[in-house]
Formats: sequence, C-alpha cells, structure tokens
Amino acid sequence: MKTFQGRVVAPGTVTAEALVSHGGLNTLASFQKALQFGDKNATCGDQNNPDLYGKQMAGKALCLPQTIGSTTGGLVLYCACAMGRQPACMLFSQPIDSLAGAGVILADIWLKDAKMPVIDSLGEEFLQYAQTGMTIEIKENGTVVVG
Repeated sequence: MKTFQGRVVAPGTVTAEALVSHGGLNTLASFQKALQFGDKNATCGDQNNPDLYGKQMAGKALCLPQTIGSTTGGLVLYCACAMGRQPACMLFSQPIDSLAGAGVILADIWLKDAKMPVIDSLGEEFLQYAQTGMTIEIKENGTVVVG
C-alpha cells in the first residue's frame, strides 16, 4: 500500500477499483459510445489507447497522465457526469489540462448527483505504482491511497 499527495480539482471521497492508462485519454473517442449510444458502462472506444480500449470506465478510479484530443474534451466529461456514466474519480499524474479541468469543475458546480472527485499532480511514481484492479481510496485533502 502506498500513499500519494495531489492537488484537489474537484473535491470528494471515494473508494474504487483502478483502471490505469499510461497514455493520454482521448475523451471524445473514449466516451462516444456512452454518450451517443447509451452504453451505461462507458466502455472505452478509443482504439489508440491499448490500456483502456474495450474496458468499462464508469465507476472506476481512472488513473492517467492527462487528456488529449479536441476542444470537446471538457464538454464530454461534463456530459458523462450528467448522464451518470462517469468514472468514480479521475487521478492525473500530471497537472490537469484546461479543457478537462473546465468540464470537471462545471460538473462539480452544476450537477448535484453526479460528483466525480478529481486529483491532479500526483507524479509519475503514482502512475508507475498503480495497476489496473488495485483499490484506490481518495481522501478529501487530495491524499490518494493505492493498495
């Protein structure tokens, strides 16, 4: 078990199973099936992300370096939250990019029942240590426990 300290982008506490990506998350490609075709499990549709492709993202502790892709990224994350198809939390090894940050913050402010805690700046060691299937616990102050 190992503890990491990051910066709180969207507050909250949660315990969930880790889903780890070592490459950037293309939000539109990843969530397109969930948003357009009703996939409640939010099965990742990004064929360019071998860590996530075909895996369920909804309800998971999504561990990643950053998001990539078009300017729709923030809106895609907001919509996933609004539709209840969001990860349990998002944990960034790097500082969150502005597009993802905008979507996450708007979801946190505007949506009552679709919270998704987000912590960034956890460092490269976090992404090297965390493995898909491990249990992740997030605390209110940005502490992330991986075990």
